[in-house]
Amino acid sequence: MCPKVSGFTFIRNALLYDYPVVEAITSILPVCDYFLVAVGKSDDDTLALVRSIGDARIHILETEWDDSLREGGRVLAEETNKAFDAIPPEYDWCFYIQADECVHEVDLPAIRAGMERWLDDPDTDGLLLQYRHFYGSYDYVGVGRRWYRREVRIIRNDKRIRSYRDAQGFRIGDDARKLRVRLLDAHMHHYGWVRHPAAQQRKQLNFNRLWHSDEKVQAKVGNAEVFRYNGTEPLERYAGTHPAVMLPRIQAVNWQFEGNPEQMRWSWKDRLSRFVEKHTGWRPGEYKNYMLRR
Repeated sequence: MCPKVSGFTFIRNALLYDYPVVEAITSILPVCDYFLVAVGKSDDDTLALVRSIGDARIHILETEWDDSLREGGRVLAEETNKAFDAIPPEYDWCFYIQADECVHEVDLPAIRAGMERWLDDPDTDGLLLQYRHFYGSYDYVGVGRRWYRREVRIIRNDKRIRSYRDAQGFRIGDDARKLRVRLLDAHMHHYGWVRHPAAQQRKQLNFNRLWHSDEKVQAKVGNAEVFRYNGTEPLERYAGTHPAVMLPRIQAVNWQFEGNPEQMRWSWKDRLSRFVEKHTGWRPGEYKNYMLRR
């Protein structure tokens, strides 16, 4: 049976903070029959940007963010839930993507196959994607322990499912049970840490306000006009290709990333964890906001 699939996401101030939201949406449109975008009231032309995609499958829900929900980035989960709740009931799977993520077109067949395979499995609440986190440049990926390896991005159209904490994952029911999920042989490319240093600094100021008071944001982010991609982040050179929808953005890069993976300072914990992960596939002490089914 071929499942009916709806994509969903949320966005605000995409142009101001240089979010590749058009690329994010269009990267998964080929496997979607419907797409719900919650567009928050913005200080730029984000609404026109989303409308410019011009695909009949895209439906826009205009929202207004409650910026008082600073504790734990809760407003991000609230906006995710608004988009999810607006998806009509006839769709089986709901494919969630954030505005700085993209799926490579080579992974779409595996994603479609997974949705078909586990459509009628009552022990599967969602599907898990693997992650590549790019940092400072489209040539490097972060490999330290702060980067999550996997996350739930496809869920059943069950409105008992709720976005969890700061919208990184999902839980289900009144007891907030972790979702039972299957791991797909597919990757999400996360570009949240790849943008011009000036745009990255604006984004850091805005993003940290979703968690902290203005005083804490000032102390944490500072007054610099640009973000400094420094040499403290464990990185590895990326040898693969990027989603086709991202190539125009990659070709238009207008900043120089000065990082050198060979000179990055790795903590002993990162070194040990990376060694074990490379040789066994297991990351010691990894936080998992899901229950993985084999």
